[in-house]
Amino acid sequence: MQMLNPHCGVDRDARGVVRLTISNAGSLNILGSAVINGVRQGLEVLAAERHIRVLVIAGQGEKSMIGGADIKEMATLDQASAEKFITGLRDLCETVRAFPAPVIARMPGWCLGGGLEFAAACDFRIAAHDAKFGMPEVRVGIPSVIHAALLPRLIGWGRARWLLMTAENIDAPTALAWGLIDVVAPEGGLDAAVEKTVSALLECAPEALRAQKDLLRQWEELPLKESVNLSISVFGQSYLTGEPQRLMQAFVDRKR
Repeated sequence: MQMLNPHCGVDRDARGVVRLTISNAGSLNILGSAVINGVRQGLEVLAAERHIRVLVIAGQGEKSMIGGADIKEMATLDQASAEKFITGLRDLCETVRAFPAPVIARMPGWCLGGGLEFAAACDFRIAAHDAKFGMPEVRVGIPSVIHAALLPRLIGWGRARWLLMTAENIDAPTALAWGLIDVVAPEGGLDAAVEKTVSALLECAPEALRAQKDLLRQWEELPLKESVNLSISVFGQSYLTGEPQRLMQAFVDRKR
C-alpha cells in the first residue's frame, strides 16, 4: 500500500481500480481534523488521475469504514472552531461527492454521524451483514448538518427525520429496505460484494460513466426542464470520446 499521507493509503490494480484506506485513525477510523484533511488531500490527488475507473473507500480493519466524527475533539470547540471543524468535514464530503469516477463505500461494522454523511456522498454503499447505521448527533448536543442534507433524497423525508431526530440506530436489512445502502453482503462476503459492483462498473465505458456521474450530480440541483436540456449537449459530446462509435459498432457486429 502506498501512503499518500499518514491517513490515506492507496492500493491500485491493473484494471484502474483504486482502493483508498483511511489509516491511523483509531480502531473505528474516527474523523478528527488531521484525518479529515489527510483523506481530503488524498482524494484531491486521486481525482486528477484520469486512468482511475473505480474508487473503493475502506477503513483500516473490519470495525468500520468511518465510525464517525471525533467527539473528543468536538467537545473542546466553541462557535468559531466548531464552524471551522464542520467546514473541513463538509469539504471532505464534497470532495468525495465530486470525485469524477464512481466511488464505492465499503462498509463493515459501525457507520455513524459524519461517517454516514461521508458514505451518503459516495455513489454506492455496500455493507456487511451486521453493519449498523445511525445519526446520533442530537444526543450529544448538536444537529446533524452538512451532507446529512443528502439523506432525505436517499431515503425520503420521514425516514430521514426519524434517523436525525430519534438518534436510533438501524441494522443493515433496514438500511437496505430504506434505500440508505445498495447491497448487504452475506457473512464473510463483503469484499466479494464490492468486487461484483466493481466488475459491473468496469463493463461500462469509462468516459460515459464519468459523464453520467457528473449529470446525476447536476440533476440533483437543477429543475427538471433544465436537467433535460442540459443533457443534450452532454450526449453530443460523448461522441467526441470515440466510445459510442466503437462500442455500438461492436454491438452491431455481434448481432450479424
